[in-house]
Amino acid sequence: MENLINIFVRSVFIDNMVFAYFLGMCSYLAVSKTVKTSAGLGVAVVFVMAITVPVNYLMNKFLLLPGALSWLHPSLASLDLSFLSFIMFIAVIASIVQLVEMVVEKYSPSLYNALGIFLPLIAVNCAILGGSLFMQEREYETLAEATVFGLGSGLGWFLAIISIAAIREKIKYSNIPKPLRGLGIAFILTGLMGIAFMTFMGIKL
Repeated sequence: MENLINIFVRSVFIDNMVFAYFLGMCSYLAVSKTVKTSAGLGVAVVFVMAITVPVNYLMNKFLLLPGALSWLHPSLASLDLSFLSFIMFIAVIASIVQLVEMVVEKYSPSLYNALGIFLPLIAVNCAILGGSLFMQEREYETLAEATVFGLGSGLGWFLAIISIAAIREKIKYSNIPKPLRGLGIAFILTGLMGIAFMTFMGIKL
């Protein structure tokens, strides 16, 4: 249990997808103009990551790793399908994103219209794929660890986009120099928030 808490805290604060690795920056910067749309996209990202990371963990463990297919037949123990990781991970992500898009369109048309092209673009959001690749690289031993990591990474991205959206709404009427308005000040704020999140590295886990 303690290990799961450590993985969760680390994925949210220390290894934050945006502030530590700067992944998923395209939708993070484009959608974070209002808190409402940012919250909608953030929830969608949390949902997608919480599902795709454990699904890709199972696929990696029982299909892709060297010897993973030995459960089918002993003659397949020498088979290594790890070279298919990228395409298989992306296929799972695209399928889940399509499901999320259909649900959002049916139950929240206003949010669907507000997110526009950025909702289907979750499928190519590098933070989503990064979660599965980090899971593979860190070689989590159990499905619970992979699930907690996926959920924590999604919540970390959600926290990042909500934070920047709230700040951008507050500074909308501030006297910002013209060359820095819009994306300019957003980049500066992201850098400062990244430095602020570095303080969490002092947490002993």
